[in-house]
Order: sequence, then C-alpha cells, then structure tokens
Amino acid sequence: MLTIWQALIGFGLIVLIILFVFRISVVRDIILLPENYKELLTDYIKFYRQLNEEEKLSFEKRVEHFLSAVKITGVNAVVEDLDRILIGSGAIIPVFRIPDWQYINLHEVLVYPGAFNKDFDQVGSDRPIAGMVGNGPMQNVMIITKWQLRQGFINEQDTHNTAIHEFVHLIDKMDGTMDGVPEILLERKYLNQWKNIIDTTIGQMKLHGSDINMYGATSPVEFFAVISEYFFEQPGLLKTNHPALYEMLGRIYKTME
Repeated sequence: MLTIWQALIGFGLIVLIILFVFRISVVRDIILLPENYKELLTDYIKFYRQLNEEEKLSFEKRVEHFLSAVKITGVNAVVEDLDRILIGSGAIIPVFRIPDWQYINLHEVLVYPGAFNKDFDQVGSDRPIAGMVGNGPMQNVMIITKWQLRQGFINEQDTHNTAIHEFVHLIDKMDGTMDGVPEILLERKYLNQWKNIIDTTIGQMKLHGSDINMYGATSPVEFFAVISEYFFEQPGLLKTNHPALYEMLGRIYKTME
C-alpha cells in the first residue's frame, strides 16, 4: 500500500514529465534566429541599419516572432539562414511602426529557386513570376523566389524588393479585399484621396512613363505594392519625385512624425 509521501512523489514525477515533454514540444515549434543574426541584419537590411539601438532590438524580436509563427519551406531550393532573415525582414519592414501587427492571413512561405509560371512550373522559358500570394487552395501561402528575394536586399540602389512587394499584398488583403486600398491601415477620411492619387498616377504613367516601376500601372493592386517598395527602398527619392505619394504612404505605414 502506497504511503501519502510515495503518492505525492509519484504525482510530482508525473507533473515533471508532463512539463518536460511540453517544454520540448514548445522549443521544437519555436524557430530561433541564427547566432549571427545581428551580422546578417546589419549586412543586408538597410532599414535595420538606420534604426536606433532600441528600435533594432524591437525589429529583431519581431522578426523572430514572425519566424516562429510562419513555416518557411524550400521547394527544390535550400532555405538558408540568410533567406529566413530576409523573409522575416521583408515581413516586418512595412509594419514596423504598427504595433501588434500579425499576418493572420499567412501560414507558410514556399521558397522556389527561380521564377515560375501560373502553373507553378519551375522549368521552361515562360516563367515570368518572381513571387505571389496564394488564393483558393493556396490561400494563406506565399511563394517567393530565392534569387529575387536576395537581389531585393543586396541591391540597395534601386526601388525593387520582391519580399516587401509580396507582404504588401498581404497587408492589402487583410481588410478582405485586395484592391490597392489598405482600409485596415488608412484613416477613412483619406481613402478617396488615396484612390484618386492611384488613378491619377497610373494614368500619367501610361501616358508619359515614370521612374515608378511600370508594372505598377497594370492595376491599383500592383501599384500599391510597387510604390510601397519604392517608399521603403528609396524614401528620399520618392519624397523628392512624388511628394503626395510619399505623404500618403507615410500615413498608411505610420512613419509620419
């Protein structure tokens, strides 16, 4: 017959085993930043380098939280620490000034080695797509190409960044409609002004060309993503060349003083 002490000891052991197993499962689910994450962020993320020390710490924590919440899978591609850091940074840069932001519409990022077509083929000559956010059976999934992902951060002199572009599509989609108007972020009183600026700028681009990537002239959805790339990659140039767009994007991304 067990004594009370033996029963208590047995119960305590059971509790410890449960806690130990639970801790292992939690640790396995959390994907920590690599040891050299500060070096990778400093070397590749211009946005990060321009933050003060307190902001850098916040950026690091938010990247880590994103990486612990979203699965990143290579499809015929090896996902390296650098790729994970770049994807996490691309997710956080647009929403860095927006507290408690969560990409509730993203569960997994698929990394392809290079461009693909609408049928997701990775071979052949007709492969124009560098990244996309999924719909239908691909809902809550993003596809991004490893080469374009890296080029977006390595080349700091242009206005292109595929990761930022795709995450902006997710931001746009968060209000239920992907239409180039992020109603979840922009105050209602500015919505018509933003729509008018989009329509006017697209019209001018089609007539006269622009330093804005012409892909943005294909639709308001792509315009929002393209001009957001410009905003985060070359903010000073955008402010000089397109002050009204710069001001509205500052309102959207909460970067205005």
